[in-house]
Amino acid sequence: MNDIVKALHVGISVYNMDESIAWYEKNLGFELESNEYIAPLKAKVAFIRYGDFEIEIFEYDEPKELPVDRLEPNTDLQTVGTKHVAFEVKDVAGLKAKLVANGVEIAHEATMIGNSVLFIRDNSGVLIEFIQFN
Repeated sequence: MNDIVKALHVGISVYNMDESIAWYEKNLGFELESNEYIAPLKAKVAFIRYGDFEIEIFEYDEPKELPVDRLEPNTDLQTVGTKHVAFEVKDVAGLKAKLVANGVEIAHEATMIGNSVLFIRDNSGVLIEFIQFN
């Protein structure tokens, strides 16, 4: 049974909408699709796009802090729930150099099953994974 047509988006909550949109544009090349305030949610909601993939960003009027154990990939994986979004890249080392030059925080690096893996934290501390298949 193939009811799913395609993946549409992943949702993340952030501390500051404008700063997050600028961060994703500058560091990952996403473009703003929409940005509005939704009163029943008491939150700003934006969609940013890279190719066919979107991230839905939420900035609540009263956000709750990201728990410390969610900041590290290996401890975060032990907590039930959605973990991170992952992107395939052609050159992890080149991407890392660009991100470090922009002041992006590197969370973890590894080689897994022969593939280069890089985890970073966005400007709200949300984990993002990049994989270069070797």
